[in-house]
Amino acid sequence: MSANKVVPFFAVKDMAQSVAFYIEGLGFEFEFKWEKDGLLQFCNLQIGGTNLMLQQFKTEEHDARQFSDNKGEGVSLCFFCDDAVGFYRDVRSRGIVASEPQVGNGLWVTSLCDPDGYELQFQSPADAAEGSKLSEVE
Repeated sequence: MSANKVVPFFAVKDMAQSVAFYIEGLGFEFEFKWEKDGLLQFCNLQIGGTNLMLQQFKTEEHDARQFSDNKGEGVSLCFFCDDAVGFYRDVRSRGIVASEPQVGNGLWVTSLCDPDGYELQFQSPADAAEGSKLSEVE
């Protein structure tokens, strides 16, 4: 067996809210999506060379699934990118709450949570000292 890619698959509480967060807030784009009766059921989103799948599961009927309200607890995705500081500035300009970039393990790191509590970290190589905050080096 040879695996060449892993794509996180998030169960979401409100598909419209999640899609707006990822597309309008973070800049993801649809790679493909599945709609039924005019409602978005599933989508595969992409940003750069990465993907993320979202689905809002039914809570009743034969294929229903139940999830706790804190389904994102303990789940963290790390996106390695060219410019985490630029990403931070861009998403903040769109009203997304993200942590101030800080250098950890030689990388600028900014993090945020999606509407279901999944943590997303965006990281890029840093040219500042370990532990530096963006506000201290500007």
